[in-house]
Amino acid sequence: MAGKKGGEGLKKRGRACVVVLGDIGHSPRMQYHALSLARQASLEVDIVAYGGSEPHKAVLEHQSIHIHQMKQWPRFLQALPKMLYPLMLLLKPLFQFLMLLWFLCIKIPAPDVFLVQNPPSIPTLVAVKWASWLRNARFIVDWHNFGYTLLALSLGRSGRFVALYRWFERRYGKMANGALCVTRAMQHELTQNWGIKAIVLYDQPPEFFRPTSLEEKHKLFCRLDQHLRQPHGVHDCISNGTIGLDSHLLSETLFTTQVGADVFSKPNRPALIVSSTSWTPDEDFSILLEAAVMYDRRVAAMLNEKDSTEKELLWKEMHDGRHYSYPRLLFVITGKGPEKEKYEEKIRRLNLKRVAFRTMWLSAEDYPLLLGSADLGVCLHTSSSGLDLPMKVVDMFGCGLPVCAVAYSCIKELVKVEQNGLLFSSSSELADELMMLFKGFPDECDSLKLLRSGALEMVSSRWDTEWEEHAKPLISEVMSRNSS
Repeated sequence: MAGKKGGEGLKKRGRACVVVLGDIGHSPRMQYHALSLARQASLEVDIVAYGGSEPHKAVLEHQSIHIHQMKQWPRFLQALPKMLYPLMLLLKPLFQFLMLLWFLCIKIPAPDVFLVQNPPSIPTLVAVKWASWLRNARFIVDWHNFGYTLLALSLGRSGRFVALYRWFERRYGKMANGALCVTRAMQHELTQNWGIKAIVLYDQPPEFFRPTSLEEKHKLFCRLDQHLRQPHGVHDCISNGTIGLDSHLLSETLFTTQVGADVFSKPNRPALIVSSTSWTPDEDFSILLEAAVMYDRRVAAMLNEKDSTEKELLWKEMHDGRHYSYPRLLFVITGKGPEKEKYEEKIRRLNLKRVAFRTMWLSAEDYPLLLGSADLGVCLHTSSSGLDLPMKVVDMFGCGLPVCAVAYSCIKELVKVEQNGLLFSSSSELADELMMLFKGFPDECDSLKLLRSGALEMVSSRWDTEWEEHAKPLISEVMSRNSS
């Protein structure tokens, strides 16, 4: 009976609004919500968010999805003297609050339900609550994390402002008509300590995150060839001997060779490792840099290479096809964020023989192809609350890519050790895992092959299936309550 009533609610009501106080291109889960609301619930969908990065093509091209970009806090005000910082802490949320109200109450057609991402909590939850009251709509919070724990990273958990933020987050979170969250650990915390009943909607990869065919890999590497061979101000094991090739006429890339209509993987190719990061303090990127240095030194010791061995000579042998029991490693780091330039400078100062780094930003269409083309994923996410899971790992698994991830409280809800990935707590442990996984690469690395098989098997469902089972009934029930 309840299911029938929920179905009637979806048919009777025709509009939803997805709210993100952030770059919609950086919010894949909310993009997937918008697609599911349009495709599976047959609703018109308005997205109210900031611009910046382009959303996935499927979102842009769907006729029932309408994106409304808000103006951001003026950049010149971010450079105000520190003595005016307390004033900015008050004015910025007020500016954002008024901007949200303008869009949610006036600019967009009246929705039947708001679906809002949390965090950030202030002023988002307050504005959405007011808008839902003024427009006679319901609202649902999708809990990705806790906003106060992110604030505590910079201000400390004992700060008064953090306590005030938590009070607002809890008070307005409880006012919602429904709640979704990303882990069972978060569901337990919301129930026991916040008095909020939330439904777990695990992140699952959508259909465009899948293993990449050899032909697709070759086309991708041809497009990225110039970026991959471009050194960070110095020669390294990837760039040496490869500068000057025309990527438009390529039959050979770093990883593949095309002969006629056939594409082959190169036997002496480097191992491709991908890490996606937001370059923020909750992801300690120095762990990865230290592990890379350890791998480089340990391999040299295993092969009895002297410190005086000329890098140029070594790189020439690699480029000419000499095979070693441990491969070169190419780390491709994707993403944008505040600490990117700091770590790029650290990368430039590294003096490594067998490891190279590239940082880049990929389109929403090329990013899944890169994951499907890689040999290993690395996740440095630690979670400010210890209760959320990194969506980047879900995407990696969708592409059949095994993962080495930082260990924290609830990560085992996602990463099954020695089945689809490994966990580490230090740079030394990560270096050990790299040594173990890539020994004998590319043909004789059995441990890596087992993890890859496990990663493919672990994707038991896709986003559409998970959303249909867990999110759609909640949205249907909330909307039918509004119409009754």
